[in-house]
Order: sequence, then structure tokens, then C-alpha cells
Amino acid sequence: MSNVKLAVIYYSSTGTNYQLAKWAEEGAIEGGAEVKVVKVPELAPDSAIEGNPGWKAHVEATKDVPEVTLDDLEWADAIIFSVPTRFGNMPAQMKQFLDTTGGLWFNGKLANKAVSAMSSASNSHGGQEQTVLSLYTTMYHWGAIVVAPGYTDPTIFAAGGNPYGTSVTVDQEGNMVEDVKDAVKHQAKRTIQIAKSVKQGLQ
Repeated sequence: MSNVKLAVIYYSSTGTNYQLAKWAEEGAIEGGAEVKVVKVPELAPDSAIEGNPGWKAHVEATKDVPEVTLDDLEWADAIIFSVPTRFGNMPAQMKQFLDTTGGLWFNGKLANKAVSAMSSASNSHGGQEQTVLSLYTTMYHWGAIVVAPGYTDPTIFAAGGNPYGTSVTVDQEGNMVEDVKDAVKHQAKRTIQIAKSVKQGLQ
């Protein structure tokens, strides 16, 4: 059987969720997966980006990261999303992309994908968990298999771990307050494991 194919799809303005996505890639590769890291298109006006040095720097630093396409979703056996919270919801950039998936959904192309999600906010009760759960609502409509980390590894009990999907707090300087690298890597490996089981069962 071929390796599990994972798409890590992220939106990041100043780099936190890009870093989470890269850790997920690292964990998934360790788990034997073939991985693509792709970003959703930016919708914010240039004036907003130019007015924020951190945002501008991150956009420039990741200009070579490919943008996600619907083909990436069809290609993948598993998908991990990484998004910051926006008032307890996913950012408009991610929602806009998900809203384009109707054709794939209608044709059953998104059913049985193993999916998981991660998030961040600027304080510890800023809506990270609700953001993850709001994203999963779309996944239920897809017929995807939501792979929550649960309490399946000691890393989940560390700062930033939670049973819905890894979340992290970011301070005003843009630094992660918690060390969540191991929790992210565990979540990625668990997603790959479930995707592999599903793929074997469907063959």
C-alpha cells in the first residue's frame, strides 16, 4: 500500500500557524507520510499588510509556499488545518477556501478524509478551542473523519495540548508562550495512523 498522503493547509499572518504547520509536516514525515504544506490565499488588502511589519515580513518569508488548490484536497488521504482564531472562528481566508469545496463535496471526493486542526490566539482563553470546533463543523458536512488528539499521549497534558487539537498562546511580540512542538507532532502522527487504517479498510 502506498504511503498516506497528507496536506497541511494553513493560514498565518505573522508566522505562528506556519510554524505549527511545519511541525505537523515534520511529525507526519516521521510517521511515514508524503506531505504537502500549502497556504490559503491572502484576502487582506496590501495596506493592512504594509502597516504591520511582522505581517509584511512573514508574507515575504513565505512567498514561495504554494497556495492550496482543490486538487490538493482530492490528492490527500489526510488533512491538517492550522489557523489563528478570529473572534472564536476561523479566519475569513480559510473560510473562503472551504466555501469553494462544494463541487468536491457534491461528488463525494471529501468523504473519509482523516482531518484534524490546530489554532492560536493572543491569550489563553481567546477562542482557540472554539476555532478548532468551528472548523470541524465543515468537516462533518464533508463526511470526513475528524481525528481529535484526545488524551492519547502525555504531550497533550503539557501546556498547549487539548483534546480537540493543539492550540497555543502568542504574546504581543509574536512568541509562543507554550512549547507545543511535541503535541503537534503527536497529533500529526495520530492523524496519519487513522488515515492509514481508513485507507486499508477501503481497499
